[in-house]
Amino acid sequence: MFGGNKEGPTESTPLFQNQPSSSTLPSQPDDEDYSTDDLDEFDDTGNVYFANLKTASIRRESMAADALSTRLLAIADDDSEAEERILRESLQLDVPLHRRSDSFKDLLSESARMQQKAARNRFISMALLAFVSFAVIGTALYVGVQFIGPPNVPAGPYRLLERQEGENFFDFWSFYEGPDSAGSNGYITYVSEARAKVLGIANVTMEKDDLDVYFADDDDDDNNNSTRRKRRRRKLKEQPEEPFLYMKTAPTPNGPRESIRLEGKRRYNRGLFIIDLRHMPQGCGLWPAFWMTDEANWPVNGEIDIVEGVNYQTEAKTALHTTKQCDMYDVPQGTMTGTWDTAVGIPDRKTGIPDMTFREARNCFVYDPHQWLNQGCVSIDTDGGSLGVPLNKKGGGVFALEWDPQYKHLRSWVFSPHTAVPENLVKAIRTAHKPESQRVMPDPDQWPLPYGYFPIGEGTNCGSYHFKNMRLVLNTAFCGSVAGNRFQIDCKKESKEFKTCNEYIKSEPDALKEAYWKIRGVYVYERDWVKTWAH
Repeated sequence: MFGGNKEGPTESTPLFQNQPSSSTLPSQPDDEDYSTDDLDEFDDTGNVYFANLKTASIRRESMAADALSTRLLAIADDDSEAEERILRESLQLDVPLHRRSDSFKDLLSESARMQQKAARNRFISMALLAFVSFAVIGTALYVGVQFIGPPNVPAGPYRLLERQEGENFFDFWSFYEGPDSAGSNGYITYVSEARAKVLGIANVTMEKDDLDVYFADDDDDDNNNSTRRKRRRRKLKEQPEEPFLYMKTAPTPNGPRESIRLEGKRRYNRGLFIIDLRHMPQGCGLWPAFWMTDEANWPVNGEIDIVEGVNYQTEAKTALHTTKQCDMYDVPQGTMTGTWDTAVGIPDRKTGIPDMTFREARNCFVYDPHQWLNQGCVSIDTDGGSLGVPLNKKGGGVFALEWDPQYKHLRSWVFSPHTAVPENLVKAIRTAHKPESQRVMPDPDQWPLPYGYFPIGEGTNCGSYHFKNMRLVLNTAFCGSVAGNRFQIDCKKESKEFKTCNEYIKSEPDALKEAYWKIRGVYVYERDWVKTWAH
């Protein structure tokens, strides 16, 4: 308002000549504005007006500086455009950035450098934090693998758990005493250990083993990869005697024979079970078995029949008995040499009319409507001569069952005669009595394909939970719900003279002299627990 002189008049102007000093002027409040009325009051002393006007101008500049500082502090550190816009407005600059004063450019450059430095520091801090995090995680994983490691699972080599031979054989078993179960309904009475020894139907004898005169040589086949072995007879200067277990039966005046049912003392959830037989009960009306079950929770915890003969059957079978949701329709090709039992002529539950549809017995459910009651899923050895009369004529054989939930399968083998037993299995049996460091452990992967293969576990049609807490059972039954029901079918000659299986057994035929077990030993192995991510 004063012609562009922003500093206002000075004492050199005529308005300030011969005027009293500012100290003689009346005092005014600091924050009071001046209007044109002030000119009327001080028209004779204009210098008072200009002094007060100068003070007010200074205050406005101070307030403007404070406002500028507040606006600059309110913007983000990296918002250089906003900073530039506020400075341009406050300083009333219309020139572009490249034409500003060097001091102002330096101020902006310094601000940009400060922002870049702060961003760089933040990046370095984040990178360092990420590096430390990865280092901690990596260290934890390494420590976990080294000291905690992968899970501990039963996937290692087999180790001998029980060697049931000689006089110690009965230490692993309990004698069940009483009648047969209602389900089996056999024509027998099982006796105690004391009664069995009095009758002479349970004993261990020392004999020379005919198999001691054999040794193994590799087959000279073209591929040099035969799974069967040749054995040649040789002379032995001294042939030691070995223990053999005999289990027989005895007649009674009332008819049902006295027999033995051994129940294992140990419970299993996996394992490799081997029995070396030299003779098994044979003939009409016989129902011998070497099997596994949890009878108190049957069929919830399952049943596995390792050796089971009925009447004159001549082919080894392995049968599984379970609750619902367990079948063998997913067995991979090339995993077994056997075939499946059949179910034909099953009576319809409503009409009673036989269903002549041909079906394989692959459903393990004991009450499957399309199979015989409690038939289960049954695999049959197709080589033949592996059960009953023909097995005994060959001097018996070796039966093996591998129950391996970790590798998701059950597998079964029969080797008869003994000269057909694979070398690894022969050595495992022959060295079982030696110290652990001198034993040969069985390795089923070195044996021929099994005749029975049953997938179990996750990803199969039969969960492994169907088989648990089972124990071994060894018994000889007569007639009952299986052998008795098949008496007319299987025993053509005997059924012409006797109407029922029970009548035949009560007559004490000479054929029952063959109703006995002769066992060299039972061997139970379990896999070692090892840390592994596999399987």
